[in-house]
Amino acid sequence: KGTIHLFRKSQRSLVGKLTHEFRLVAADRRSWKILLFGAINLVCIGFLLMWCSSTNSIALTAYTYLTIFDLFSLVTCLISYWVMMKKPSPVYSFGFERFEVLAVFASTVLAQLGALFILKESAERFLEQPEIHTGRLLVGTFVALFFNLFTMLSIRNKPFAYVSEAASTSWLQEHVADLSRSICGIIPGLSSIFLPRMNPFVLIDIAGALALCITYMLIEINNYFAVDTASAIAIALMTFGTMYPMSVYSGKVLLQTTPPHVIGQLDKLLREVSTLDGVLEVRNEHFWTLGFGTLAGSVHVRIRRDANEQMVLAHVTNRLYTLVSTLTVQIFKDDWIRPTLSSVPIANNILNLSDHHIIPMPSLKATDNLNPVTSTPAKPSSPPPEFSFNTPGKNVSPVILLNTQTRPYGLGFNHGSAPYSSVLNQGFGIPGMGATQGFRTGFTNVPSRYGTNTRGQPRP
Repeated sequence: KGTIHLFRKSQRSLVGKLTHEFRLVAADRRSWKILLFGAINLVCIGFLLMWCSSTNSIALTAYTYLTIFDLFSLVTCLISYWVMMKKPSPVYSFGFERFEVLAVFASTVLAQLGALFILKESAERFLEQPEIHTGRLLVGTFVALFFNLFTMLSIRNKPFAYVSEAASTSWLQEHVADLSRSICGIIPGLSSIFLPRMNPFVLIDIAGALALCITYMLIEINNYFAVDTASAIAIALMTFGTMYPMSVYSGKVLLQTTPPHVIGQLDKLLREVSTLDGVLEVRNEHFWTLGFGTLAGSVHVRIRRDANEQMVLAHVTNRLYTLVSTLTVQIFKDDWIRPTLSSVPIANNILNLSDHHIIPMPSLKATDNLNPVTSTPAKPSSPPPEFSFNTPGKNVSPVILLNTQTRPYGLGFNHGSAPYSSVLNQGFGIPGMGATQGFRTGFTNVPSRYGTNTRGQPRP
């Protein structure tokens, strides 16, 4: 039933494991700044949710969801620090970098779900538009804008910074980029700020605050409450359009796909590897993104039998390591060994030494290291080729011939045991063929005239 361990350590619960890992992260001083911003973020979210309830503004609620997304980004930054502290383990042999990808994917998907919730609530408000109180609407807008920009610009969030640059541009970035080109054509000094493309998080914070300011002005001037619902829909669409490319990019990383921008470089490196000395074939190659900026891969390389495995492995790794940081190369030599010929075992009750003659097959020593069967260099350890069927040689078992009655047609066999050399010298009286048979070329004394016997007389 198993060994009883008296002083075995009890297993930790999930909460205990999370607490232990949190203490590990909190021990680093770089995490203190993130924890401080996280605490301020929670306080700010509490005030904003109270102001959303007092003003009855769904546009301010949609903008508050961006502050909640900032809290998710701070958690992702903590996970990034935790990943840098952890080392690969037997369970996670590639490390813990995929936790960063999973955190980014979860944060962007939750932001999109919040945007869909805002769209659903806005559709209901179009049927019955409530009254909007603008007392704290503008105050909540500037508090959320200031905190969001201060968080984004003060903390270096490595995962989101990489995703925002590697993912495809959103529709909001494309429209702002077109507008920026026109502005930079008039004022070239602004090109360093607006071009090539703005930070998507800063852009959506500014665009959302601008929509709320327009909402406040229209409600104060004309009591046009429907503009609050329209602003909420605009903020939700901008949020969804900004987060969707990041979700797609991080999702492809989780699915272990090959990044499109490195496919051409990988093909070039694989062609170079296939031309290395000793390499015959490169197959079963698979490359995928392990984490943000980390490419992993595995490849099988078939080499010649006389090639040096360690030398080929060093050259292949040196070529691919420039692009693939985590690489697994399997080297195997060319397998051209043919199956050895084996004689069929004969039952004991069939053999009768009195009725059979066993002709011993002497070992043949080839001249100049040539195999008499194939005329190719012979190797001591290599078996015979597969096309040398029952050819006299050192790998063939003795030939057993039946000793039956005298055969017709004057075959010319001398009955009785005879050495192998005498058989070769005696010759076979086969109708229509020569007298002496060679073991290499088949026949060496073939008469020039077809249809003659061994004495040169015509056949009857």
